[in-house]
Amino acid sequence: MASPGSGFWSFGAEEGSAAAETPGTARAWCQVAQKFTGGIGNKLCALLYGDAEKPVETGARAAAPGVAEPRPTCTCDKKPCGCQKADVNYAFLHSTDLLPTCNGEITTMSFLQDVVDILLQYVVKSFDRSTKVIDFHYPNELLQEYNWELADQPQTLEEILLNCRTTLKYAIKTGHPRYFNQLSTGLDMVGLAADWLTSAANTNMFTYEIAPVFVLLEYVTLRKMREMVGWPGGCGDGIFSPGGAISNMYAMLIARFKMFPEVKEKGMAAIPRLVAFTSEHSHFSVKKGAAALGIGTDSVILIRCDERGKMIPSDLERRIVEAKQKGFVPFLVSATAGTTVYGAFDPLIAIADICKKYKIWMHVDGAWGGGLLMSRKHKWKLNGVERANSVTWNPHKMMGVPLQCSALLVREEGLMQSCNQMHASYLFQQDKHYDLSYDTGDKALQCGRHVDVFKLWLMWRAKGTTGFEAQIDKCLELAEYLYNKIKNREGYEMVFDGKPQHTNVCFWYIPPSLRGMEDGEERTSRLMKVAPVIKARMMEYGTTMVSYQPLGDKVNFFRMVISNPAATHQDIDFLIDEIERLGQDL
Repeated sequence: MASPGSGFWSFGAEEGSAAAETPGTARAWCQVAQKFTGGIGNKLCALLYGDAEKPVETGARAAAPGVAEPRPTCTCDKKPCGCQKADVNYAFLHSTDLLPTCNGEITTMSFLQDVVDILLQYVVKSFDRSTKVIDFHYPNELLQEYNWELADQPQTLEEILLNCRTTLKYAIKTGHPRYFNQLSTGLDMVGLAADWLTSAANTNMFTYEIAPVFVLLEYVTLRKMREMVGWPGGCGDGIFSPGGAISNMYAMLIARFKMFPEVKEKGMAAIPRLVAFTSEHSHFSVKKGAAALGIGTDSVILIRCDERGKMIPSDLERRIVEAKQKGFVPFLVSATAGTTVYGAFDPLIAIADICKKYKIWMHVDGAWGGGLLMSRKHKWKLNGVERANSVTWNPHKMMGVPLQCSALLVREEGLMQSCNQMHASYLFQQDKHYDLSYDTGDKALQCGRHVDVFKLWLMWRAKGTTGFEAQIDKCLELAEYLYNKIKNREGYEMVFDGKPQHTNVCFWYIPPSLRGMEDGEERTSRLMKVAPVIKARMMEYGTTMVSYQPLGDKVNFFRMVISNPAATHQDIDFLIDEIERLGQDL
């Protein structure tokens, strides 16, 4: 038992603490602190070790192999500092020269500082509009240009740093203001810092004993998200999972267990034929989840949508009745709040009424649109979400949290635990000395679970709900700006009428050669090739990126999405001009 005053935040010199280390180790630590923090390092050493253990003169200890004597502390006021760091010859050093090797402190600090320098250069370039979004090379070119193979013998740290630079050189700058390719874009600085901290902590989310702060933050954050859904007092349960597809599968798993708890032990053979319902514009993960759970993709019934991509409630009810007449058991309706392509919001109130009438679990896939709950101006689009039994919400999309960050929220507390728990006695001992409700691992499908909550929590602390609201409102305003710019512009046709509900703006670019051509098979065939060619040229020039796809009987069209708060009206104008420049000759 810890003595009074020896808690987490105390700075006392306890046995095994930094202050109880050997004088040699203390002096080495102080040398490192001086080199990287200057005067702060001097003060910190004095605080921790007292006057007797103030930093010693350079040379009081032999340098590690490959490391020259540290240079004097930097005192310049240049930003960024251009002073020379400790001379480290990485050409003769390997990972075995880094901590935890003996005397590896200086080499480790220098190496990590150089890695951070590489990362910071990349971060700064990501926001520089004069830089490319992508330095595109074909797969065979990259494979031939660099040796990516794994070898028996270790590389030097010099080569490892080169690997880092090369990897980022060809990485897509997803934080670039002109990257519009996916639903997850942007690069938040607080979120990035949180991700670095999470990796440094390197722990697992299954028990409180090994992730105390992270487990509590997950509890607090999920409760707040449930409050925003509209469940009284944030009641219910939830978990962060590896993406929206897994969150949706969790919902199917729990819905099945709620209706037929015996399936957990006896399997699908012990229960009737189940069917689920979702819109024809829903995410493919609903079918994928049905396949993974043994329900089968044929048991996912697709409901017709209107011209804006919203599920038609009357068709949902008709198909439910048909399924019941065939002897099938409807167990789940997955409505979508923000479809992937059109950005459509299904009519949740009408769907909730149908689910209540037929006693079916209602799930809302708000992976893309859930972020609008942060906006007083736009949250009406999710009216009725509070009546759902479960909700998927991906903060790594509209809220700009670094990948990955997806939450499944469940209205009924305890159901998730009953569905998934396996009582592994080597992890979830029942005689621990703290509240076992904080050992959340047994309600997850995973054993090893990454800490995804800290990025969201820290960003929420940094921005507040109002900050997220402003960020989301800005992105939706930019989408409306794009729509207004092109809806009547020569060379553009909208895929559907009316301004977008989300930031999805779907359109065709019509090159001059097709503008006078009558609708018909030839025009359709040629139009189908326009978006892919323009996209390929975008990537080869590296100027911008935007997605395209066909849908139903509609040939390839551009789907512009905006979730990057770095984007501006000028970036939207640039995109329009670039599409026209790259497609003028088609």
